[in-house]
Amino acid sequence: MIKLDRVWEDTSVLHIHREEPRSYYIPYGDAASARSGKRSRSPLFQTLNGAWKFRYHESVQDVTDPFYEDAFDASSWDEIVVPSCWQTEGYDQLHYTNVNYPIPVDPPYVPDANPAGLYVREFTVREDWTGKQVYTMFEGVNSCFYLWINGQFAGYSQGSRIPAEFNVSGLIRPGTNRIAVMVLKWCDGTYLEDQDLWRFSGIFRDVYLLARDEAHVRDVFIKQDILPDHSSAKLLCELETTGSLDALVLLQDAEGTTVAKGAVRADGRSVITLDIENPVLWNAEQPYLYELFVQDGREVLRFPVGFRRIDIIDSVFRINGQAVKLKGVNRHDSHPDLGQTVPLNHMIRDLKLMKRHNVNTVRTSHYPNDPRFLELCDQIGFYVVDEADLECHGLAVSGDFHQLTRDPDWEKAFVDRAIRLVERDKNHPCVIIWSMGNESGYGRNHIAMAEWTRKRDDSRLVHYEGASRRYHGDADTEALDIESEMYPTLEYVESYGQNPDHAKPLFLCEYSHAMGNGPGDLKEYWDLFYAYPNLMGGCVWEWNDHGIRTQAPDGREYFGYGGDFGDHPNDGNFCIDGLVSPDRVPHAGLLELKQVIAPVRMEAEDLSRGTLIITNLYDFSDLSHLTFDWTLERCGEIVEQGSLGTIQAGPQESVTVIIPFQKAFPDGRCFLTLTASLCESTEWADRGEEIAFAQFEMAAEDSAVQPEQGWLTALRARPVHVTEDGAQLIVTGMDFRHVFDRNLGTFVRISKQGVDMLAAPLSFSIWRAPTDNDRNVHRQWKGAGFHRAGTKVYQVRISEPQDDAIEMTVDFSLGGYMKHPVLHGQAVWRVDGSGEIALATSVKLREGLPFLPRFGLKAVMPAGTEEVEYFGLGPHASYVDKRQSVRVGKYLLRVDDMFEPYIMPQENGSRYGTEWATVTSERGMGLAFHGNTPFSFNASHYSPEDLEEAAHLHQLVKRKETIVHLDYKMSGVGSNSCGPELLEKYRLDEREFEFFIRLRPVFKEDE
Repeated sequence: MIKLDRVWEDTSVLHIHREEPRSYYIPYGDAASARSGKRSRSPLFQTLNGAWKFRYHESVQDVTDPFYEDAFDASSWDEIVVPSCWQTEGYDQLHYTNVNYPIPVDPPYVPDANPAGLYVREFTVREDWTGKQVYTMFEGVNSCFYLWINGQFAGYSQGSRIPAEFNVSGLIRPGTNRIAVMVLKWCDGTYLEDQDLWRFSGIFRDVYLLARDEAHVRDVFIKQDILPDHSSAKLLCELETTGSLDALVLLQDAEGTTVAKGAVRADGRSVITLDIENPVLWNAEQPYLYELFVQDGREVLRFPVGFRRIDIIDSVFRINGQAVKLKGVNRHDSHPDLGQTVPLNHMIRDLKLMKRHNVNTVRTSHYPNDPRFLELCDQIGFYVVDEADLECHGLAVSGDFHQLTRDPDWEKAFVDRAIRLVERDKNHPCVIIWSMGNESGYGRNHIAMAEWTRKRDDSRLVHYEGASRRYHGDADTEALDIESEMYPTLEYVESYGQNPDHAKPLFLCEYSHAMGNGPGDLKEYWDLFYAYPNLMGGCVWEWNDHGIRTQAPDGREYFGYGGDFGDHPNDGNFCIDGLVSPDRVPHAGLLELKQVIAPVRMEAEDLSRGTLIITNLYDFSDLSHLTFDWTLERCGEIVEQGSLGTIQAGPQESVTVIIPFQKAFPDGRCFLTLTASLCESTEWADRGEEIAFAQFEMAAEDSAVQPEQGWLTALRARPVHVTEDGAQLIVTGMDFRHVFDRNLGTFVRISKQGVDMLAAPLSFSIWRAPTDNDRNVHRQWKGAGFHRAGTKVYQVRISEPQDDAIEMTVDFSLGGYMKHPVLHGQAVWRVDGSGEIALATSVKLREGLPFLPRFGLKAVMPAGTEEVEYFGLGPHASYVDKRQSVRVGKYLLRVDDMFEPYIMPQENGSRYGTEWATVTSERGMGLAFHGNTPFSFNASHYSPEDLEEAAHLHQLVKRKETIVHLDYKMSGVGSNSCGPELLEKYRLDEREFEFFIRLRPVFKEDE
């Protein structure tokens, strides 16, 4: 092994020769190029991104060649593109783990077989850099690294997701230079980086050189002092220089007009104060940015300036004097192909997608994101909870969760991560809260972090959830400004909101776990957030699924998760827990979030007169950027539509509007839908983008969606004929032939004009493929035998056939081996002269059972049954606790359109509140279903068993048949994969109930 100081296991050594942390900036040659923000236009910037020579070793002990020396020939090595994660480039082990450390828990020690990646490349320094101070900047290297320039040791650093800068001036020479880097997979810092993510390694963020004058502005800290009435502000520009120089500061508004300037002869530390009259304030809704140019000789630094004031008054969180609700998501740096290397356009795509779904806050879980991400948040408009690169979750499993944060030997490492976070990002207006990390216990070292942070920057709030009063009620939290929680129950949140004695506002840094088919509890949280001023809001866990794009042996592409790559320990698909897929396709959960947190609320006042109340929930914006359009529908058909245009309502104001109906109000059930959409295109969405909607039922005199037609009444009066063939009862009419099996207690054939509509007997169903959020309760379900429940027929009674109807009464139970029956029931089947089958079921559950996943009727329909038409909530899936983003209408789609492609297959695609549905072939031949009350409906080419058995989407084998579920009720989806248990009101927890459904064979084109 080459001779190295073994500092990667020494908590007293965090770096060697690394520069002190500073604010993020790129020096430019003039103001015009600085304003462009394009680094390549700076003569003082040189990228080192690109192809590097690379060699991977399974252990640093195997590194014997002096690869960093000038004379070493690395031409035969592999090439790797920097930035990248070496695991996504084919080296080492792709590994996902959440809580558990991937190494023995023996801090500060790591395995001797510590993988190492060796990087070498040559570069040429520009001739006009002669005489300059040259610095090399590494924006992110996981987990620690050694640096050599031209064979000379230049430095060492650890702390994976925070920058490391080195002055390499004395090592640079004219002409060709060589840079060499050795990256180790693990170091003592690994114990502080146990976040819930793929464990990537390598130089995963940008690397570049900067050329500086001998005396230059090293750091800038922009502070503000805004008068309470916002009539004026002082901008304090603190400069730190490496020598004596003349510095000029210019503040320009968004139009490029200079509004203030100042100059100073700086030497060491200096302050320039600028006075600004009537500053335009920054907020996430109206992200107005000034630009501050710091000119120093031939260098120009540019910083965005957003004037805003953050405070807490009477336990209410405020920005610019206005109470604000944080409508947030947690976001990792994550790319389906590149891992933690995230291109700029990918960041832009994320933020625009968030903005289109009414998200206003991002928590950078659980480390500082790429610095350019914050520039985008400044510009596009987001509040940022900026989090230190700190998590020690694995200690909770191995023993003392607080081991490191209470150990003074680790204080330096803890505080270093706060310092580097704050110093890098202190000039970004988007950053409103500093977070001292995540899930790392709580003790003296966290307090030291928070105290340093508040002393350095008192303009923002300091947060750390690990000090939660639920777990550390007597802890010293004086240095924290916010009470923070993860996944509290609604009862806890409400009790906090109701208590006026709390001095701090409550922030849910994580809530509503969006894993798989979820989350299902958003509305209840937001009802509370809006109800109580001391509730700040929160951040859904989390933004995106962290699947890695890979290929199955047969060449099919899929997104892999923990365990798919032979990684141990792993947490399976727990990384697949986002609102969007890895390639950023929104799940229904994101659509639900968009509607629940919509900045416009629309409520009925007097529907008979068409009067509605519209409330502006924006904190700073009026509604002039939105246009309001309305549609009146009857039975899914448009009756009338129009536009209200723009509406005048200031922030938090309500106004009454009148829908100008022109036509006579129609009979029957009608639905009024009002939408709010963008008037003009923005940076993040096109004109017409829908921001919010509301739907109202206008009248309900007629209970049926489709009133009975005379022709159908006449059909029912036709004669019914009954014959017996052994155990089978054959019921026929003018154009139908149904077969009822006494032994099975159900229909085994339904046909019209000789066309069969069933591919298997009708059956009752209580099982669903467990969702990710069922992961806790589904153990109880299986323990009760729900998954293997089959029908036992006790008795079948046939009524005396009448001319126009016949009834079969079946006493039955559902149960499986080893257990008493889950339920007992009675089913009354009635066939009339139209061929319609009416089912009336009464059910009684055994005591002591958990709530049911579902109860309903399952119909397996023949191959070729592909068309679905229904009246109910759509157009996408909905559940009893996940239905704010759908609206009542008549929808026509394919069976495949109802399927939701979750990475781990699970229950999906149900339509809550269906009133009727028709499932047919392309010719229109199939079954029509009607309920006396709305029911949950699903049509799929996969059975619950198919979905449950498949670990990945590509493993599903599509059936030719169509499986239709007609559910009396289905339990909600909740967020109990990590969040609280499903709310009782969303459980199918009734001990006794009745269910009615009607089935009729149809040829749609003849009706």
